[in-house]
Amino acid sequence: MHDHNRLSHHGVAESSNRSYPNQTIKQLINRASCRSFLDKKIPPDVMQLVLEAGIHAPTGGNLQPYSIVKSENKETNKKLAKLCGEQPWIADAPVNLLFCIDWRRLKRWAQLEIAPFTGTSAFRNFWITFQDVIICAQNICTAADSLGLGSVYIGTVLECFPELRGMFELPAGVFPVVLLCIGYPKQRPLPRRKLGVDVIVHDGKYREIEDRKILKAYKQKYRSWKLEITEERLERIAHVCRVVHGDRFAEKCIEKIRQQGYISPVQHYFGLHYPADLLPEGNDDYLRLMEESGFHWFKKYTPLIAE
Repeated sequence: MHDHNRLSHHGVAESSNRSYPNQTIKQLINRASCRSFLDKKIPPDVMQLVLEAGIHAPTGGNLQPYSIVKSENKETNKKLAKLCGEQPWIADAPVNLLFCIDWRRLKRWAQLEIAPFTGTSAFRNFWITFQDVIICAQNICTAADSLGLGSVYIGTVLECFPELRGMFELPAGVFPVVLLCIGYPKQRPLPRRKLGVDVIVHDGKYREIEDRKILKAYKQKYRSWKLEITEERLERIAHVCRVVHGDRFAEKCIEKIRQQGYISPVQHYFGLHYPADLLPEGNDDYLRLMEESGFHWFKKYTPLIAE
């Protein structure tokens, strides 16, 4: 049984002696999140190259509907670390990049040139914009790794949208999506084991994978990953199960855990780490925050007739 203090919900890390046809493929396959940074500044010319790689990412219509807020201030980064769930590597990273949807700049361009604009009201725009933001972020992540830097995405910015808007003075039409910490790693982290191409890729059409193959695939991904049973963990998982699926399901889940003698990765994921009872909470609040930020993507559009 693994020691919980050394157990990572991210899965099993592994090294490989595999050979690759070029450095790009090697870098992409061996990429791993870095959560331990040296106290070393990133030279301006290196940072410039990393950022240029981001803004040259593919984007719908070449509109680039995003902005990146770069934070190198230690006090600001400490506040970010606290806001995002007490993640110390945010404070330690020499650079934090907050990637934001930005239709304010495009709206101002349209106003200045007397052009029609519904960018903040069309769901189509949201769908493409979110993709554009993440593609830009991933370009930067890859560029950083190629230059000897390490990086880690912070998705918990969604827990503090109002605070981030205030901290970085984000106006209407600008909304935070994800944070990326960048810096020189204290040591190069090992990549995590992934599901294989045979599981992820569907040839021609979607195929339903057999139950035994799904179980085998996840067993191979997590190998001997097991979390020790404690009464506190069982009580928490049982509570989550009851809220989401009722008493009978809760009993069935706890019985399964006791029979196998450990808490499995998926039981840990959705029973403890990403609790299934809490994740759907606040959906209405997020939509409200979007509207307060000037976005009406999820409502019926009403034309605003200029006088």
